[in-house]
Amino acid sequence: MVLKFEAVHKSFRDSEGTVPVLRGISFDLEAGQTLALTGESGSGKSTLLHIAGALEAADAGRVWVAGQELTQLNDSGRAALRRTDIALVFQQFNLIPSLTVAANISFQSALSGQVDQTHVEQVVDALGLSDQMKKYPEALSGGQQQRVAIARAIAAKPKLMLADEPTGNLDEGTAEDVLEQMLKLVAQTGAALMVVTHSTNIAARMDRRLQLRSGLLV
Repeated sequence: MVLKFEAVHKSFRDSEGTVPVLRGISFDLEAGQTLALTGESGSGKSTLLHIAGALEAADAGRVWVAGQELTQLNDSGRAALRRTDIALVFQQFNLIPSLTVAANISFQSALSGQVDQTHVEQVVDALGLSDQMKKYPEALSGGQQQRVAIARAIAAKPKLMLADEPTGNLDEGTAEDVLEQMLKLVAQTGAALMVVTHSTNIAARMDRRLQLRSGLLV
């Protein structure tokens, strides 16, 4: 089991009081599985993904990632887990503008001391980035930047890969190609993949689908 949620609750406070976002969420995700998390805006999808990625803490309940219970880890422990076992891909790419494509791709794996150059080259080749390695992000198209973001995530050999609307900024044709390559690479590494998406096409490509509505799985 790579990811497990057990009765997870999360609320936020606003000017009117406490707003429940997740209300007793339970599910699990095994190595090699892909999962689509769908739901309307405000249903709690991104909050759930941030908790799974050890970026936010649950108010109640328990969460395990790669065999470690997040509620038992301090800040440095969660940061170490993010470096070694979790990779995130966001809609906005989040590339480092001062680094070349090559340096961006190797960034997370270098932080964790797990650079496998042969693996990196295979990922780069699969995503069609071999001739872009010396460029900087600003010189790339949106589709190319998202390929770099995916390459950076997969190059780190994560056990859990989390993607938040990974093709939301791309045109339909580019989005389909990027999704296809991402799924192939994830399958090769054996990672578990959870994708937050509004796209019925992307959701249909995953092994499993969960829908959030008002903080509950339906």
